[in-house]
Amino acid sequence: MDKSIQDAINKQIGLELYSAYVYLAMSAHFAEHNFDGFASWMRSQAQEEQGHAMRLFDYLLDRGAHVDLGAVKAPPEKFGSPLEIYEEALGHEQEVTRSIHELYALARDKKDFATEIELQWFITEQVEEEATAETAVEQLRLAGDNPSALLMLDHQFGQREG
Repeated sequence: MDKSIQDAINKQIGLELYSAYVYLAMSAHFAEHNFDGFASWMRSQAQEEQGHAMRLFDYLLDRGAHVDLGAVKAPPEKFGSPLEIYEEALGHEQEVTRSIHELYALARDKKDFATEIELQWFITEQVEEEATAETAVEQLRLAGDNPSALLMLDHQFGQREG
């Protein structure tokens, strides 16, 4: 495996782990504010992101490459309203998508066909991730500051299958 691809995948592992940390921090925030459904949704999202990191981790090992785990930066400590948090989640997913696209372009440039194929799964997954976050944002925008609507959405989001 080309060293630049190995390094980029290691960087992506770090981004996926950071994503898990961000979602876990969001989950804690929601739990502390008695939005247990939103907290559950974010915890499930954190577990998904950790799974993404492990998929890349295993891929590097399967290819005989070196896994280089760097420090994972701390997530934000303060969060705003449910809408602001889900908007932040959507923006974060868009950042992850950009990163995966850059990694895919590098694999294509280096003619690393195996990595291209592996990354196709991530590209498809990111379409789903962004769509899910966008739907959440739109529903929260519709709810506005209506406490009943927010509680209904909190309950609905808590039904997410992990």
